[in-house]
Amino acid sequence: MAALSYLIWLSTRESVRADMAVGLLRHFGTAEAVYRADGAEYDLLQLPSRLRRSLLDKRLDGVERILEQCDRQGIALLTCQDGAYPERLLQLDDYPLVLYVKGRLPRMDGEVAIGMVGSRQCTPYGESMAGRISMELARGGAVVVSGMAEGIDAASLKGALQGGGRVVSVLAGGVDVIYPACNRWLYQDIQATGAVISENPPGTRPDGWRFPIRNRLISGLSLGVLVVEAAEQRSGSLITAYDALDQGRDVFAVPGPADAPMSGGTNLLISRGEAKLVRSAWDILSEYTGQYPHKLTFPPPLTTEEADARLAPRPAPAKAEEPPQPEEEQAPRMSRAEFERLGEEQREIFLLLEERQLTADEIVGRTDIPARRVNTALTILQAQGYLKELPGRRFAAAVRFDQDR
Repeated sequence: MAALSYLIWLSTRESVRADMAVGLLRHFGTAEAVYRADGAEYDLLQLPSRLRRSLLDKRLDGVERILEQCDRQGIALLTCQDGAYPERLLQLDDYPLVLYVKGRLPRMDGEVAIGMVGSRQCTPYGESMAGRISMELARGGAVVVSGMAEGIDAASLKGALQGGGRVVSVLAGGVDVIYPACNRWLYQDIQATGAVISENPPGTRPDGWRFPIRNRLISGLSLGVLVVEAAEQRSGSLITAYDALDQGRDVFAVPGPADAPMSGGTNLLISRGEAKLVRSAWDILSEYTGQYPHKLTFPPPLTTEEADARLAPRPAPAKAEEPPQPEEEQAPRMSRAEFERLGEEQREIFLLLEERQLTADEIVGRTDIPARRVNTALTILQAQGYLKELPGRRFAAAVRFDQDR
C-alpha cells in the first residue's frame, strides 16, 4: 500500500485534529507505522477514547473511495512528504497531511503570496477597496490567497483575476463542493488561472465549524494577510489575522470610518499596532521588494477609468432617451502596456475578436491554438474584462487598446 493511502487514512480518522495527526506522524515516523500500531502502543500515548477507537479501525475502503473520487474528478493530491508541498505550511504545528487540489498550485514558497480576508456582509467601500487592492497586487506580481465566500473573499479573487494574476482559493469543504453556489463561475475561473485547494476529501460539506480551522491555511500559505473589513466581535477575519500573527506572518488592515461596524475590527488591529495601515497595494508590496525583487514588478498605475473598467467590465446600458453610441465609443480604452502584458496566444485571440464575434470552435479553426488552450485563454480574457460573452456562446472584444500594433 502506497504511503499516500496511509496518510489519507490517518488524516481522515474520526476525532483527529490536524495537530494530533502531525503528532502521531512524528511519534511513529510514518503514517504506515501509525496504521500498523496496536492498542497497547496507542495506550502509551493516552489518546482520547474516540480517536483510539478510530485508529483501531484498519479498514481502507474509505481511502479507496477517496482515491477513486479524486481520479474521476481530476483532483490532484499533495502530501506533506512531497517535494512540491509548501514549506510554509510545514512550519505550522497543525499542517495538513494531505492537500486536495483542483487547478495548478503555484510553488508558494517562492511567491509573494498575500492572504485577503474580510466580512461577508461587506459595505460598498470594503468591496471596492478589496477589488482595487487585489487587482494592484496581481498586476505587481503577487499571488492572492483567499476563501470563496461572498463579500470580501469574492471581491478579492475577482480583482486579482481582473488584474491578470494567479489566485489560490482555500475551501472549508471539499474542492468539488462549490460554496456558495452563486460563485460557480468564479470557481471555474480560479481553476483556469490558479488553484482551489482543501485539506478535506472530496464531498466534504462546508460546515460552519470548518471555516475557522481553514483560516490557518490562508495565513499559512501567505507572507502576510490583509484584513479589509471585519467586525470587532465574533469575526472570522480577526481569527485569521491572529492566526497570521501566531504564525509569524505580517498583518495588514484597511482603515475605515470610526463609527462603521464593519471597520471596528480593522481599526482595532491598526490601533493596537498589530497591523500595518494599508491604503494601496504598494503599502504591502513595499515590504517585500528587497526579498523578492525578481517576482515583483511595478507597472504604470491604472487610471481611475481603467480600474473601473476592469472591476466593472460590462458597460452600463444606455438610457432609453439617449441614442446608442457606436461600439468603438462604448468600449473602454486600455493602454498599450496592458496589451503587451497579455500572453502571445491571448493577444492573437483578442485581435481576432476585435473585428468579429466568434465561438470557441471558430477560434480554434482560425488559429493553430489547441482547443483546451483557447478555452483557458477565453476564460482569462473574460475574467480580466477584455472580452464579453454574447448569446450563442459567441465572444467579442469588450475593450479597445489605445495603441499602434
